[in-house]
Amino acid sequence: MELDRIEELLEKYFEATTTIAEEEVLSQYFSQDDIEPHLEQYRPMFNYFSVAKEERFTKQVPLKPRRNYYKWMSVAAVAILTFGIYFGNQYQERKQAELAYQETKKAFELLAENFGRGTEKVAYLQEFEAAKQKIYNND
Repeated sequence: MELDRIEELLEKYFEATTTIAEEEVLSQYFSQDDIEPHLEQYRPMFNYFSVAKEERFTKQVPLKPRRNYYKWMSVAAVAILTFGIYFGNQYQERKQAELAYQETKKAFELLAENFGRGTEKVAYLQEFEAAKQKIYNND
C-alpha cells in the first residue's frame, strides 16, 4: 500500500501537482535506507533537495553605496544638447549672414560695373560737347 502511494506521489510530483505535505512524505521516504530498487534512481534528487534546503550562505556580502550614474549621464546629455542647439543656431545665423554678405557684395559689384560703363559713356559725351563747342565757336 505504501509503495503504491509513493509511486502515485512521484507521478504527481513530476506533473507539479503535489502539495508541500506530499513532497514532505516523498522526502521522508527517500531518506530511509530501505527503498524499492526501481525507485532508487530518485534518491539522489530528493537527498539533494533536503541537503540544499539546509545550506546557508555565510560569507559577508560587502554593500557599497550605489552611485546613480544614470542621473548624471542624463544631466550631461541635456547640457550637451542645450549647448549644441545654442551654438548650432549661432553657427546657422553666421552662415546666413555670410551668405547675405556675399549676395550683397555681388550686387554692389554689378552696380559698380554698370556705373563704370556709364562713366565711359559720359566721357564720350564730354568729347562730343567739346567738339560741339568748337563748331559753335568757329561760327
